[in-house]
Amino acid sequence: MSILYVSPHPDAFPSLRALIAARYGEAGEGPGWGGAHPRICLQPPPTSRTPFPPPRLPALEQGPGGLWVWGAPAVAQLLWPAGLGGPGGSRAAVLVQQWVSYADTELIPAACGATLPALGLRSSAQDPQAALRALGRALSPLEEWLQLHTYLAGEAPTLADLAAVTALLLPFRYVLDPSARRIWGNVTRWFNTCVQQPEFRAVLGEVVLYSGTRPLSQQPGPEVPAPPKTATQLKKEAKKREKLEKFQQKQKTQQQQPPPAEQKKPKPEKRGKRDPGVITYDLPTPAGEKKDVSGTMPDSYSPQYVEAAWYPWWEQQGFFKPEYGRSSVSAPNPRGIFMMCIPPPNVTGSLHLGHALTNAIQDSLTRWHRMRGETTLWNPGCDHAGIATQVVVEKKLWREQGLSRHQLGREAFLQEVWKWKEEKGDQIYHQLKKLGSSLDWNRACFTMDPKLSTAVTEAFVRLHEEGVIYRSTRLVNWSCTLNSAISDIEVDKKELTGRTLLSVPGYKEKVEFGVLVSFAYKVQGSDSDEEVVVATTRIETMLGDVAVAVHPKDPRYQHLKGRSVIHPFLSRRLPIVFDDFVDMEFGTGAVKITPAHDQNDYEVGQRHGLEAVSIMDSRGALVNVPPPFLGLPRFEARKVVLAALKERGLFRGVEDNPMVVPLCNRSKDVVEPLLRPQWYVRCGEMAQAASAAVTRGDLRILPEAHQRTWHTWMDNIRDWCISRQLWWGHRIPAYFVTVSDPAVPPGEDPDGRYWVSGRSEAEAREKAAKEFGVSPDKISLQQDEDVLDTWFSSGLFPFSIFGWPNQSEDLSVFYPGTLLETGHDILFFWVARMVMLGLKLTGKLPFREVYLHAIVRDAHGRKMSKSLGNVIDPLDVIHGVSLQGLHDQLLSSNLDPSEVEKAKEGQKADFPAGIPECGTDALRFGLCAYTSQGRDINLDVNRILGYRHFCNKLWNATKFALRGLGKGFVPSPTSEPGGHESLVDRWIRSRLTEAVRLSNQGFQAYDFPAVTTAQYSFWLYELCDVYLECLKPVLNGVDQVVAECARQTLYTCLDVGLRLLSPFMPFVTEELFQRLPRRTPQAPPSLCITPYPEPSECSWKDPDAEAAMELALSITRAVRSLRADYNLTRIRPDCFLEVADEATGALASAVSGYVQALASAGVVAVLALGAPVPQGCAVALASDRCSVHLQLQGLVDPARELGKLQAKRGEAQRQAQRLRERRAASGYPSKVPLDVQEADRAKLQQTEAELRKVDEAIALFQKML
Repeated sequence: MSILYVSPHPDAFPSLRALIAARYGEAGEGPGWGGAHPRICLQPPPTSRTPFPPPRLPALEQGPGGLWVWGAPAVAQLLWPAGLGGPGGSRAAVLVQQWVSYADTELIPAACGATLPALGLRSSAQDPQAALRALGRALSPLEEWLQLHTYLAGEAPTLADLAAVTALLLPFRYVLDPSARRIWGNVTRWFNTCVQQPEFRAVLGEVVLYSGTRPLSQQPGPEVPAPPKTATQLKKEAKKREKLEKFQQKQKTQQQQPPPAEQKKPKPEKRGKRDPGVITYDLPTPAGEKKDVSGTMPDSYSPQYVEAAWYPWWEQQGFFKPEYGRSSVSAPNPRGIFMMCIPPPNVTGSLHLGHALTNAIQDSLTRWHRMRGETTLWNPGCDHAGIATQVVVEKKLWREQGLSRHQLGREAFLQEVWKWKEEKGDQIYHQLKKLGSSLDWNRACFTMDPKLSTAVTEAFVRLHEEGVIYRSTRLVNWSCTLNSAISDIEVDKKELTGRTLLSVPGYKEKVEFGVLVSFAYKVQGSDSDEEVVVATTRIETMLGDVAVAVHPKDPRYQHLKGRSVIHPFLSRRLPIVFDDFVDMEFGTGAVKITPAHDQNDYEVGQRHGLEAVSIMDSRGALVNVPPPFLGLPRFEARKVVLAALKERGLFRGVEDNPMVVPLCNRSKDVVEPLLRPQWYVRCGEMAQAASAAVTRGDLRILPEAHQRTWHTWMDNIRDWCISRQLWWGHRIPAYFVTVSDPAVPPGEDPDGRYWVSGRSEAEAREKAAKEFGVSPDKISLQQDEDVLDTWFSSGLFPFSIFGWPNQSEDLSVFYPGTLLETGHDILFFWVARMVMLGLKLTGKLPFREVYLHAIVRDAHGRKMSKSLGNVIDPLDVIHGVSLQGLHDQLLSSNLDPSEVEKAKEGQKADFPAGIPECGTDALRFGLCAYTSQGRDINLDVNRILGYRHFCNKLWNATKFALRGLGKGFVPSPTSEPGGHESLVDRWIRSRLTEAVRLSNQGFQAYDFPAVTTAQYSFWLYELCDVYLECLKPVLNGVDQVVAECARQTLYTCLDVGLRLLSPFMPFVTEELFQRLPRRTPQAPPSLCITPYPEPSECSWKDPDAEAAMELALSITRAVRSLRADYNLTRIRPDCFLEVADEATGALASAVSGYVQALASAGVVAVLALGAPVPQGCAVALASDRCSVHLQLQGLVDPARELGKLQAKRGEAQRQAQRLRERRAASGYPSKVPLDVQEADRAKLQQTEAELRKVDEAIALFQKML
């Protein structure tokens, strides 16, 4: 068996790294050698087991005498091979390995250097501030990278995150106080996200971050005595003390002096960047009129300014209607048709991040298809939300009038609901418009509209006539508070680890759950007082027991075949039945059977012909039981039954029991399984058809991983209960029949023969008369009081919105639809039912593709929860909100006071300065950038803020470009090159071609991160960072032909680039597009209906230009690195390029001007082959064919630099010597913690590497003397 040797020390971060990797390996594909998971040993390996001196911990032994692997990097990779992020050599794996290397060579030495002295584990001679600065330098690349990335590589933790997080455990625990963590906000967010992952938590537990005070218990290890100080050091310290004493004396003197009669005039503050404040659009523009963009562009991007006035104009112009630009929707369109209906939000709802994500994705897709010229319809709608709406209006009625719905009566209550709907029901529509959703509002539908209600009635009647809908008495999820059956999606499952007290509506005291109560049933006719012990988590239901079940093969109960036990409180014998469902290993192997109150028991009862005795009414009070239990509320009865069992000597014990408690998500009541007559839909045949459609490929579900879930659900589907005991909703068009004829016996509710359905009462009466063979006048009808499950009407939504069953132009054109996009959490509840009902009622699939997006979580991967304070309102991200504003929202919520403080702490931790204004475009772009297929979304608001900065970059780039184009600029009629383009013009066109290809390819594959990455990279890293910089000298030059070509290319980049971004960022792109001149007078009036760039339009791929510019960029990076090394930030040093062959030399000469502009260099000269390099140059490699030599001669003082370098070398040598002596000291291997030994080794390696670099620099400067 393999053994993993690790240190038991809680701060041994190399060992922690291996343990976490082992956890990930267990949860994934297993360790790299394909064997069993290793055993953990908290000590070094015995010397007898190793063929060499004991290796560093962690160490891994693969079986006795097998392979030994030691050191955290190698052990972690072997334990968690999937953590590489991809196969070796892939881009993902290379990125992971790069960050792992960075963590091992940069982060660990810097982290230990900053932390260990503070813990007394290293000499304090080193300057603590210098150590913290070194840590800051190591954190800087992380902070920059994590600004736009959740993890270091990919959308889930990898070995890179593991290496870096464990490297930073010590600083976060002992050094980085809250103020430091605010500086490194992105790193802190990422660190907290990682340590909240289950695999990290299983090893680290709760990671407590440094609060600013260090208790004595956090000072492990012996203190290392500092070496004696030199005379020079003592002299410096004496001078410092003298200065400090003088300063303190001066301060004391000033405090004792009386205040001057006249204050000196304060010095004016230094002029810095002017804060423009909030820029708003204030020009008078009537709603629906086009925004005035003729004025000067504001200095910087402002969401409030940019987003003003555009949406009403788009809507007024009819851009979102499929009829726009064509005679009718049925007019032939070679481009095709795109139709998608919105998942109808609840009429009671307000915008949350799930809506924001759904609409960001759907609107981006809709706008892309519309810009491609397709006949495009995105149909809005709203769901009547039966339970949610009724609860809201009932509370309002009680609050304002002190009346219940029963006191008011059904008709009057429904009038109140409609009144509320007219006043409040369109709030969600206004919020969707705020998100920029390009819906055709003229086609908006409400599920209770007459058109949709007609479809609901028609569907019910047809299905009832075919026998697909039927009446039956079965167990349902029952909410006693709502007095109604509820669907599975309305049931929340609360997991308990053991005994827990929960608040239940209607009970003053909390109710106990999470315990298993054992009690005995006496065997009837037993001379030895024999008993059978059973256990239950719901002791009150024993009053409804009708049998005891045991396993047929259980030897303990074979002698009890045909026997019964006696119920202690009822005159009822309970037969002992034998059934395979019983688990012999659980408890006593005997199970009480209560068919009327448990689904498994109900099925056992059906198999054995047992009576189902209901002991609860619809309000949860006990019925059909004797006193003293009769009439008691169910959880009051729980205590009384328990006491009665103890009194009779039948109680056998109670123990903690992990369990799941079902809660109604509307009322928070504990859901009770109750037997009730309800209407059901037979789903078997419809489910088979829906499953077959996916198998054949007629219906495509993406990501494909969800297809397995689809088939599993369809193969195991149960009939669907569609009755709800509510007043608000579609009243069931079914009538109970009473026949005034003695020849016809009276019917019972569960008897389906006495129920008829009809599109009207008259139709139902005719059906009943025909069924019973009597005249219609002898028929009395009573319509069912219940309403239909909201999901029934939602399941008809794709065709009911077009007037089905009546034929219409919209129905013939837009049904079936193209796509359904929604969250994967309602794949069964909504998507499956739409498919089943669509196939059954229309013979067609309602759509051809289903794309399921992920669930939004907070930055730490936690589910959004009001009690955690991590629920984010998208409008708060768009407009911004203060921390106090977030707190105020909690006070107006329905949280318990005890939960409010916890939620406030969560808000304070995540949003210490509130949420900054990010704007709609940044939110939309960020949500789509996060949407990696198959993964949940850990939303970090700081990353959304990064995309607001991106909007500002677009703004400034366009503003610069417009200045460069000039007022008289006229774009050419086409985007084709003019023939005189420079190398950089050809390069940017080539990169634009790639962005166009990736964008279209990504949209077609629903790979939204690929699209956003391609567009972000083009605008930021290629257009702004490279092309615009290279353009500045061209636009100011004398060659007007080259300048004009550059202007046309620049215009093409803006035009195509804004069109690319438009689906994600409709507001800022429209604002900027409207400020550009048009190629032709016939150009579309709005960007949202301008053709989307396609590869056929942008076919300017130029490998030669890309290769040349890649050399230019490599040289630029090398020059910038050298300038930073030698602090030449304000000087333009000359640069000499040494090349390996003439071809590279010619290429380098061609790009030298671009290098000069991009690297802020002086002269950029290519050396002849074999020519000597000028003296006094620092060197760096640009590629394997080109070296960069940066001239330092004359720019730096060699003697001064030599002095600094020699001092630095001396300090480095002393530090290396101290480390060598420390590691060579007797007792070091056994007395010093292993993690400290590892840190010392890494620090020595880093110091020796620094010495080599210092020696190289000294040799260079000595040549310059």
